[in-house]
Amino acid sequence: MKFVRSCTIASAALLMLAALSGAQTWTPLHNQPSFAANTALLLTDGTVMAQDTNASDWWRLTPDNTGSYINGTWKQVASLPPNYAPLYHSAAVLVDGRLIIEGGEYNGTNTPVWTNQGAIYDPKTNKWTMIHPPSGWTSIGDAESVILPNGTYMQSNALSIQQATFNPKTLAWTQINNTNKADGFDEEGWLLLPNGNVLTVDSGNAPNSEIYNATTKKWASAGSTIVRLSDPSTGELGPMVLRPDGTVFATGCASSGVAHTAIYDTKTGKWKAGPSFPKVGGKFVGIGDGPGALLPSGNVLLMASPGVFGNGVVFFEWNGAKLLPAPNVPGASTEPSYVGDMLILPTGQILLTQQSTDVEVYTAKGSPNPVWAPTIKTAPTSVTRGNSYVISGTQFNGLSQGAMYGDDTQAATNYPLVRITNNATKHVFYAKTHNHSSMGVATGGTVVSTTLDVPSAMETGASSMVVVANGIASLPVNVTVN
Repeated sequence: MKFVRSCTIASAALLMLAALSGAQTWTPLHNQPSFAANTALLLTDGTVMAQDTNASDWWRLTPDNTGSYINGTWKQVASLPPNYAPLYHSAAVLVDGRLIIEGGEYNGTNTPVWTNQGAIYDPKTNKWTMIHPPSGWTSIGDAESVILPNGTYMQSNALSIQQATFNPKTLAWTQINNTNKADGFDEEGWLLLPNGNVLTVDSGNAPNSEIYNATTKKWASAGSTIVRLSDPSTGELGPMVLRPDGTVFATGCASSGVAHTAIYDTKTGKWKAGPSFPKVGGKFVGIGDGPGALLPSGNVLLMASPGVFGNGVVFFEWNGAKLLPAPNVPGASTEPSYVGDMLILPTGQILLTQQSTDVEVYTAKGSPNPVWAPTIKTAPTSVTRGNSYVISGTQFNGLSQGAMYGDDTQAATNYPLVRITNNATKHVFYAKTHNHSSMGVATGGTVVSTTLDVPSAMETGASSMVVVANGIASLPVNVTVN
């Protein structure tokens, strides 16, 4: 169980040093939030929704007209009802473009409650609608969730083995019973695999792992992770991230010594031990809750810290063979890994919130393999502002969900964004997407589609259009905006 962060705001001097140092790849937002930014999710119109820590208010970050999030601006949007202010909760952007949150380990106070509340946000109306929990559920808490390839949102209860799916049209739940889950869901994470099933590393039944078959709706063992990843006393785990080569990099917690990692091969269904996290400053580091994110290069960015919830974060990039040290953020010595949340931006950069007014953007080295990019097969050559169009192609959902966490935060971006750039002004616009035909990952040559809404205020004239998934853009196609 984590704690509510009191105050770890970086000083202005540290922010200035970060901005001036050419060695830094972290850049603070030029317009930092006035609130303690926590959970952040990418809406399908290219804006970022972020929640104030342990509070009911939400804010929206809009990139500037060049597409820069570093130069973006914040605007407050509708708040949740005052009795719902969750911290460490489930979240997802639904196929229709709405945002759903469920549960919360805390609810506006410093006392854990594992609330069973939930809500859904509609960007069109700027309104939250409260959602009743599944029948009989007295808790949800800091639980796992995932959107299955067919677009179904699936939710767990952190304090049991209860599972349910959600119908966003009716706001109704369907419970999934007798799933053969080996242990409870507390502290575990769900990872969507290329075959449409869901992988988890058992927290209580360590070092076992399990796979949920989306067709049979049953869990079955996926074998031993070889090394223990969860902390024996708290059950805390680090994130699992699916890489373009089909391997899953799973990270562990440095509870009483070295923190292990394990690698799952989705092609063979076998685990092998990965490298252990090193000592940093004389202390073993690992990830007892904390974020990881897939970079466009295929590397995985990781945020670690000493022991369980210890202060002193450090960053690494996993390149498939080694854990490489990465630059640190301002104020790192006062932070534990659990305060971090990562989000992949359409630029390929990583947005990091830290439960503070310091939001940083990581720009990595390296480029994506061209074969990982989305490919546009059919698209209109002329569009009219305010109208909707269907666009189709391959790999619109990317090769991975993108950013992951131990169990308490989900910020998947495996859905297509459509970015339109005016040829004359070079100004960037995002057309809101919805009704994606697939929410799978690594769909290969399968042709998928999405619907895009052309912004009514965007500039007219000759433009170029790309599809972006997890920060990787397709080759552009020409389009005229009328």
